[in-house]
Amino acid sequence: MTALMLSFVAFTSNAATSDDHGKNYKEFYATKTAEERNARVEEIKTRVEEIKAMDKSALTKTERKELRTELKELKKEANAAATGGGIYLSVGAIIIIILVLILIL
Repeated sequence: MTALMLSFVAFTSNAATSDDHGKNYKEFYATKTAEERNARVEEIKTRVEEIKAMDKSALTKTERKELRTELKELKKEANAAATGGGIYLSVGAIIIIILVLILIL
């Protein structure tokens, strides 16, 4: 039963990172200083404000789609830059770790 729980945790962590399409922002920002990360976050904020201020009614469907994908990528990058590449555990993972420790000890 413990092996089943541990394999579930291992597979869910891989599933969460499989959609980044080769762009690993967390590893990139883990090596940057706080000033560099803050500067990039400010650049992202100004780009998002530029996109919000644009007149999107004159854009074609493909241009609007490109803007949406750019915004999604900017959001992922900003989240990675703001956190600095930390490790996060879900509540379920913490409970499983505690149960495994109780079973072992």
